[in-house]
Amino acid sequence: MDRGDLELEEVKTKKMKIIDSCVDCLYRRQKEISNDEKYLSEIRSILDKRHPDDSSPYIGYLFNQVYEQFYGKKESMKPIKDKYNELVLSMEDEISKQIDHSKDPLSMALTYARCGNYIDFGALDDVSEDKFLSLLETVRFSRGEKPVIDSFFDQCSRAQTFLLIADNCGEIVLDRLFLERLKKAYPGLEITVMVRGGEVSNDATIEDAKVAGIDRVANIIDNGYPIAGTVYKMLDKERRDILDHTDVILAKGQGNYESLNGQGRHIFYSFLCKCDLFINRFNVPQYTGMFVEENGKRIS
Repeated sequence: MDRGDLELEEVKTKKMKIIDSCVDCLYRRQKEISNDEKYLSEIRSILDKRHPDDSSPYIGYLFNQVYEQFYGKKESMKPIKDKYNELVLSMEDEISKQIDHSKDPLSMALTYARCGNYIDFGALDDVSEDKFLSLLETVRFSRGEKPVIDSFFDQCSRAQTFLLIADNCGEIVLDRLFLERLKKAYPGLEITVMVRGGEVSNDATIEDAKVAGIDRVANIIDNGYPIAGTVYKMLDKERRDILDHTDVILAKGQGNYESLNGQGRHIFYSFLCKCDLFINRFNVPQYTGMFVEENGKRIS
């Protein structure tokens, strides 16, 4: 393992801290929502009193609680979620052909599922349908990711249980196309998909997962809260047991990476680097795809 590999390994296993630039970004986004001094004072208090282990998704969850106290429930993003679910569903036949005609359909399906992570209204100020479509044509796994991909499928081949922790709408349709091929490759694999426990940004809920057809290939559960990540301390015992005892876990998106990594679990992460924190952490251009394996207990 050379110096570059060692440095990347340190990055992968180091907890995702909320740095000063994150604080500035989080506060700026709230200031765009409201200029009320009392509201912003509450927001600043959350940021100033945050625990070192708090992740951006958890801070966002606390922000939303304050917002509801001042202004009531946020306007639903259901129209946006429906738009992207319908868009990707309308492309399903063509994408399936591209996958099945490729040299490695299972890897190609996983690549498309990662590309769908672009549809993120929580991390991006502007989500462009044209940009999403262009990424579908260009984003592929790099040669350097092959060892991680090989490890992932090797683990899947020997696993009995598989958990996909989902992220956004639209993306979850591509997740289903991947899971269909994963199930075909490993028929004995029991698959579960975890979604958000309530409306938050354009993240997928149980309703969205069913629209995407996830219920045809997997059991669906939620994380219990309207939070754009998976915070272990917030999960009840049943959900913790699933996370603790599933053979292979694939967590999608920046929010799941921020809230789960650095805790000693063996998890694979798939996401695009969209914000400055991730771009700088991994030292890559915006929208670079990452497929990361975090060390921990593996199937022997």
